[in-house]
Amino acid sequence: MKQLKYCILILIAGFLSVCSAKAQSVKLVDYVNPLLGTATLWDSSDLGYTPTRRTWGAEVFPGASLPNAMVQASPVTMFRSGSGYQYEDTVIYAFTHTNKGHWNLCHIPVLPVTGNISPDDYCSRYDHKKESAHPGYYQVFLERYGVNAEITSTLRCAYHKYTYTAGQEKKLMLDLSISNERVRNWDISQQSETVFTGFQQTGEKMYFYAVASGKIKSIERLKSSVTEKKEIALVDFVNASESSILEIKIGFSFVSIDNARMNLEKEIGDKNFSKIRDEAAATWETLLSKIKVSGGSEKQKGIFYSCLYRSFLWPALRSDSNGDFTDANGKVVNEGFRYYTDPSFWDDYRNKLILLGILCPDVVSDVIKSITDRGEKHNGYMPTFFHGDHASVFVAGSYLRGIKDFSLERAYKLLLKNATVPGRGGRPYLDEYIAKGWIAEKDTTNVPTWDEYKAAVTKTVEYAYDDYATALIAKELGDNENYGILMSRTGNYKNLFDCSTGFWRGRIDDGSWIADFDPYYPYYAYMYREANAWQSLFFAPHDPEGMIALYPNRDVVERKLDSLFSEPWRGYEAHNMSGFIGNYCHGNQPGHSQPYTYYFIDRQEKAQFYLDSIMNRFYGMGKEGLALAGMDDAGEMSSWYVFNAIGLYTFSPADPNYIVTVPLFDKITLSSPENGIQYTIVKKNKGKKITGIMNGSKKIKGYFISHDDLKKGKKLTIITK
Repeated sequence: MKQLKYCILILIAGFLSVCSAKAQSVKLVDYVNPLLGTATLWDSSDLGYTPTRRTWGAEVFPGASLPNAMVQASPVTMFRSGSGYQYEDTVIYAFTHTNKGHWNLCHIPVLPVTGNISPDDYCSRYDHKKESAHPGYYQVFLERYGVNAEITSTLRCAYHKYTYTAGQEKKLMLDLSISNERVRNWDISQQSETVFTGFQQTGEKMYFYAVASGKIKSIERLKSSVTEKKEIALVDFVNASESSILEIKIGFSFVSIDNARMNLEKEIGDKNFSKIRDEAAATWETLLSKIKVSGGSEKQKGIFYSCLYRSFLWPALRSDSNGDFTDANGKVVNEGFRYYTDPSFWDDYRNKLILLGILCPDVVSDVIKSITDRGEKHNGYMPTFFHGDHASVFVAGSYLRGIKDFSLERAYKLLLKNATVPGRGGRPYLDEYIAKGWIAEKDTTNVPTWDEYKAAVTKTVEYAYDDYATALIAKELGDNENYGILMSRTGNYKNLFDCSTGFWRGRIDDGSWIADFDPYYPYYAYMYREANAWQSLFFAPHDPEGMIALYPNRDVVERKLDSLFSEPWRGYEAHNMSGFIGNYCHGNQPGHSQPYTYYFIDRQEKAQFYLDSIMNRFYGMGKEGLALAGMDDAGEMSSWYVFNAIGLYTFSPADPNYIVTVPLFDKITLSSPENGIQYTIVKKNKGKKITGIMNGSKKIKGYFISHDDLKKGKKLTIITK
């Protein structure tokens, strides 16, 4: 009997050892699917209306990149269409080397070809069955040319590997006359028997230095017979029968061809394709490993790590390996920090930039240095993006979370000018906002459909929050006078609240309400930015209690919230809005903080019901399971998922705390890059109502935990029933 028990114990130990070894062998990069978000929704049950045209998808790219890199090497299936790649498209035009997923960039298009092509006809069909994507790697078979194309990348370089059918002529097409932006100029020339160089100038000028594995026979320019000024370059290689593989190593720079060469030599040099691909995967594994989860389904883990991956692709690097960059005045400078593009402040200030700071604080420091440098040299205003003035939230939230390796004083000077000095480059309609406490809209009986108006309601409520964020910085710096001025304006969101309807509503110059008011109609920029009145409810993250107090009582607020999620979408087709629960729209960002309003009327469990519904329904949609409810906006939608999946959310990103939610996973471990301390989040029980929150042995009052408490490395236990 003892021998039997001993054998059983040995078998159990062996089984556990095998399971443990298997668990350890699973890499987090294997959970990531870069194709998630590339598909478009067409089903009316997913969209909320019957489409007559393609709606906006997540607009993400599936190609190879490293975290916050200069290079994003990705296929283009249609130029000037989001990221340039849509899963339902059937042809590939080129592989380009910059991408944001936002209707711009797509520099330096290249495509391996063979035989005769023309500037008007060079794209190739492809099949998703012969396509694959992993962090730092992309592969596809080009049917027209019989070429298997593989791409990997470093921070500033791309490495292309093309396997041709045996005996084929090897050629490389560069269509430098096109990108997702207007091309102003381009050039290409041969430098040696294996090297060619050039540039493409759009709003930025991107240089390249390319080294081929085969000898160059010639570089020919082919002109279109159809479109004036359309011209492509065709690099023809000596056909070496002993190899069917053509490799192209390309270094890039926004400074010079010499710097592009330097970047290539430093980052790739003599390394082969497999080595660069493995290094790219290892870089992503290191980043993804900063958040480890257990429990939950394999699908949830796949979506989680895909979203975490997607959260770290923008902003993009613009300085070279020696620190050189081209500044806002067009001068080549070296300021001793990595220079990055502007973040997509609308809307990733809500969550993504805070997530970036949690896991990569050094990147955030340099991003703030970059936007400060750009603002000082350009016009004295802190850069804005598309709508709003949310660099204020980014700077305040980052600094108050302990990221201080930048000049707060210099950043504040720019932000204060944004908030107090009307002028081109700062906040639009700031003079009205200061004089009235709100921005007036034009009265109309003609329903506007595009960008003809001020988005006055959205701007007013967001400026009030931006004032709050800037005031937090003023307080840190002891600027009491401006702190008082800014704080006095933080209640301006109340000035457009119409108590007769319970909505935020536009006013005209004389202060009267806009008469033609339909809370269900989705506007692009009339009163609301890319939203209707329902989706513009309850935005005052700095003052939720004051916002609640605008209503007669909490029961009225609850009914209004319930109606937001239950009043059906009226079937309006808006190509930038999809993914509805009632009139809540997860496919566009203005309402992403709305579910948490339930917390402030003591209905946390209702908030969780909708948070779970959103996570379960709006990520991995469509027949392929590759669509998101709407545009990812450079990682905002992805970061929303990441935060809620781990049980935290940046309800007020300017404040250094998080609202606690019920996580998807049983246990989450975060590794702090600041101090090396790990902090753990544990879900106790399977319920949705939070009955207690413990930070170590201390019970937390309410639903918020501070960033400082998390950094101490104690276990955060979320108790539910």
